[in-house]
Amino acid sequence: MSLRRSGPARRTFPAAAGILITLLSTLAAPGAAGANATDVRGPDHPEKDWMGSTIRAHEGGDRADAPAPRAAGSSVEGVDVSSHNGRVKWSTLRRSGVRFAYVKATEGTSYTNPSFTRQYNGSYKTGMVRGAYHFALPNNSSGAAQAKYFVKHGGDWSGDGKTLPGALDMEYNPYGATCYGKSPSAMVSWIGDFFKTYRAHTGRHAVIYTSANWWKQCTRDSGRFDDTNPLWVPRYGPSVGQLPAKWDFHTIWQYRSNGSAVGDRNQFNGTYSRLRALARG
Repeated sequence: MSLRRSGPARRTFPAAAGILITLLSTLAAPGAAGANATDVRGPDHPEKDWMGSTIRAHEGGDRADAPAPRAAGSSVEGVDVSSHNGRVKWSTLRRSGVRFAYVKATEGTSYTNPSFTRQYNGSYKTGMVRGAYHFALPNNSSGAAQAKYFVKHGGDWSGDGKTLPGALDMEYNPYGATCYGKSPSAMVSWIGDFFKTYRAHTGRHAVIYTSANWWKQCTRDSGRFDDTNPLWVPRYGPSVGQLPAKWDFHTIWQYRSNGSAVGDRNQFNGTYSRLRALARG
């Protein structure tokens, strides 16, 4: 019995093998599922998305004028880190005056920071007050699902006096539409769902990180959370500037994105004793 074919459909074995190899290579390639898969399964490159990464892209980075000096003891220096920082020199930061740190723990419901444990424990071992943050993807899954994922993978809280409440990072969508395809009312509901679930699991109100511009655009400047959730605001200039919605004051200010040792620099708006009070709840 002959296996030979005639006519246009005929292919040689090497050609068929080449097609098979190409197909297998395509299926194995990172991101082969397509850009739309990031909306469901999570981002292809979450290590590039750290707190404020999209703020710089949409609102600009550091300005030449440095933050105005604060009176001694009226603020506390801090940093925030994620996997893109790699091995952080915590002892160097401590000697430079840094006293608190936030570490990225999770993103959506499919990503955990591979450096989280080393970074989280490293800051703690040098005597810093530390906390964890979650990069929100509201089009990925519900607020409740992401809060549970965050708590399960590093975002839980303990009353040891050195663990800050978890923070929700709400900023521009790095993978698509600015407001993740949600209306202002739907976005506010999503955030409320996250906060309610986080508090049910930890007993704490989560900190919220967001800019005035994003908040106005994506929540229609909602004032729903200003009485309960501490505000962490990014602005890379000499002052904190306009605050979102009805918050009367900020708790943390991310004032720089190109500091030495670690780029993102923050100031807690108060004394060190008040920072410890926030940690104790």
